[in-house]
Amino acid sequence: MGNRINSILSEVADYYSAKLAAHGETPCGVDWNGEDSQLLRFKQLSKVIEQPQGFSINDLGCGYGALFDYLDAHYQDFAYNGCDVSDDMIHAANARYSSNHNTRFAVASEPAGVADYGIASGIFNVRLGRNDAEWSDYLEATINVLYHSSQRAFAFNCLTSYSDTGKMRDYLYYADPCHWFDLCKRRYSPHVALLHDYGLYEFTILVRKNP
Repeated sequence: MGNRINSILSEVADYYSAKLAAHGETPCGVDWNGEDSQLLRFKQLSKVIEQPQGFSINDLGCGYGALFDYLDAHYQDFAYNGCDVSDDMIHAANARYSSNHNTRFAVASEPAGVADYGIASGIFNVRLGRNDAEWSDYLEATINVLYHSSQRAFAFNCLTSYSDTGKMRDYLYYADPCHWFDLCKRRYSPHVALLHDYGLYEFTILVRKNP
């Protein structure tokens, strides 16, 4: 399992480094269609945050750090820790936010420490030729990382298996929201929310450990 996950992470790093090189520090640079949908995703994920200020957050698969901009516009006095397996993404993030005292970025597959909240946005979508079983194992291992590195709550999103069949693509992974809701409910906390009503072909799961 460990070698397989490491192989996937290496492929992920190469994929997103190439996207950044092609599109720069834009939503397309992290493989999103545009800014509006990116902001809508951030809005859903940030619903896991239960305090307006004075918290810490880990952004797993942070890219060039776009989530920080959203949080900075809506919250105060928080510590943001971003990690990503792409060296190029972290280099871009460090340059982009060099003047911010409350940001920290690192090349890593998991956060260096525990924060109040953990978020993973968009990192489960592009399966890179992996089959369903391999990608599901990767997703489950990453959710475990979110759980262990979050003190209060964590959130993640996935493309949904309820997508229109004609618009689904083989290189993308469409997760069953009911399966992942059930796993989180049984394994991590009785306080789990499934958001599937915000107009995109995806869902967001919020897991609160200490409501």
